[in-house]
Amino acid sequence: MNRTAESAESEAPAGEEHGPGRGRGRRRKHGRIVVPVLVVAMAAGAAAVAVARPWDRDHGTAKQSAVPYDLVPVEQGSLSSSIQLTGALAYDAPTPVVASGKGTLTGLPVVGAVVRAGETLYEVDGQPVVLMTGDRPLWRDLGPDVSEGPDVEQLERNLVKLGHAKGLALTADRKFTPATAAAVKRWQRSLGLLESGTVPLGGVAMLPQESARVQQVSAQIGAAVSGSSVVTVTRTDLVVTAQPAENQISRFKPDGRARVKLADGTVVEGRIRSLVRGSAGGGDDKSGGSGDGSGAKTTVTIALDGQEQAQRAGLYAVTVSVVGDTADNALVVPVTALLALDGGGYGVRVADGSDRSDGPAPRLVRVQLGLIADAKAQITGDVRPGARVVIPK
Repeated sequence: MNRTAESAESEAPAGEEHGPGRGRGRRRKHGRIVVPVLVVAMAAGAAAVAVARPWDRDHGTAKQSAVPYDLVPVEQGSLSSSIQLTGALAYDAPTPVVASGKGTLTGLPVVGAVVRAGETLYEVDGQPVVLMTGDRPLWRDLGPDVSEGPDVEQLERNLVKLGHAKGLALTADRKFTPATAAAVKRWQRSLGLLESGTVPLGGVAMLPQESARVQQVSAQIGAAVSGSSVVTVTRTDLVVTAQPAENQISRFKPDGRARVKLADGTVVEGRIRSLVRGSAGGGDDKSGGSGDGSGAKTTVTIALDGQEQAQRAGLYAVTVSVVGDTADNALVVPVTALLALDGGGYGVRVADGSDRSDGPAPRLVRVQLGLIADAKAQITGDVRPGARVVIPK
């Protein structure tokens, strides 16, 4: 019997000291196993305490969570709140063009064609219907015998701009004068038409813009002019349309700025041009409406500064960002650093030591909250820029 066995036997209870040899053998086996297991258990328990309270140095202060933690510096700078939503690129101001007068459609444009003022938009009875710029359509023949009117003024303004009134001393004054008739004849000559000096009803299509892009052709060649839409045209500029939720509408201020990320990753600036409110209960209204999609949604239109970039990117979905409130020269921490305090309010734990494991325990500092955006919070209190605050990993 060795020294270890003898020690184990001498410390055994009296009732077991004179028992059978096999019993003493079992007791010695237990003596060699129980002690190491207890040591391992105690070490594991100490490690668990260290993880649960990583900064506790016998300070006897507030209890901490068992969540692993990290330290991040308090930043000083600007913080802005913003919202993001999906929008779509589209050509601006779709407008149906209604054919007036009588006749048969003998020529139609192709989708995507761009027609400029003074050029042919479509044909009726083999005669061109020319695009001109104006806010109202023509409603009568315009010739030497017509009374004064705004339609005459529109025609005269176009004749001057297209260069057909040089040397005629023509003034856009609502009166169809001999100078007006002479300018009309020049215009008709340039198109190869009979120089009658009279513009027949249906010979001109008046649109607000100087250039029109054909978006849709809704008539067929050979069809009779019937007072219905022949083509739908748009402006040549692209805009972004988006439909914000009810709680986002207040962010879209008239003439406010927006940032648009195109499909190819390019970011362009834009201006909020219009907001058309939808009817109550439309779409995914979460403010008490029916939410059955029966009403129209609010639509925002954003004019873009970078037309070339938008044209290159193509007509795909875009991301619209609108900046809201901004805080300058602010102390900023991650929102995960905020702790709800008993009795209300918030605080952060500030680590004053040079190392999170060797320094003193982080101190709890009460702070006041300012702007919260992008998972960051503006704070004020006994905290300096560059100080490190505790956050969970």
